[in-house]
Amino acid sequence: MIILEHERSNEPLIGERVIKHPDMIRAAEWVLTEYEPPERDLCIFLPCSMTKPFHESPSHKIFDKIIFNHLNDDQVHVVVFGTCGIAPRELDTEYPFMDYKFMLGRCDVPRIKREFHKLESQRLARYLKKTVGHYIHRIAYCIGDFRAAMEKAVELSGVEVDIVPTEQSIEQVFDPDLKFGYGSLHMEQYLKDFDEAICRAAGGEPSSNIVSGESIVKDNEWYIL
Repeated sequence: MIILEHERSNEPLIGERVIKHPDMIRAAEWVLTEYEPPERDLCIFLPCSMTKPFHESPSHKIFDKIIFNHLNDDQVHVVVFGTCGIAPRELDTEYPFMDYKFMLGRCDVPRIKREFHKLESQRLARYLKKTVGHYIHRIAYCIGDFRAAMEKAVELSGVEVDIVPTEQSIEQVFDPDLKFGYGSLHMEQYLKDFDEAICRAAGGEPSSNIVSGESIVKDNEWYIL
């Protein structure tokens, strides 16, 4: 248990305050200072989802089909990031990762987005440094605000991360007439980039049967409004 019940804050885990909620900050700090990550060939960073626990969300099930088409459990460590802070996915049923309710993608307050970017990029940078000897390769699958935070973390830490989808794919997909101009991570082109990144790291041939998951519309937290 990350935070004992009698030690938890009475402050609700709802709304924009989630980003700086005492228990979210405490959980992130626990991951960064006390948690011992496994040693794996590959670490894959995935964005958090509205549906919890993350591993049961529609989006993560799509991502997992690609991941575990190429890798076994003992080859990869999945880490969730974003509004949740940093959550090793094997801990996604723990408080507070299971309990918060806030979607950054639906927030159009610049101050909140700036706070998120600063906090999350620093946390990710610390995690990358902490785990530099735990993984051989690192992949982050993200767009929008989460991607910006990961890119800054790579700059701060100096640790290499293969961030996908590619900029070329993002430019091809972009549609200024849509509310979410960059689309979603369920799009076929993005999923192909993800699949190819895993193959580059692990060796092997890219999948020939990538299926779009665009019908999923209520499980996303990584958009820029």
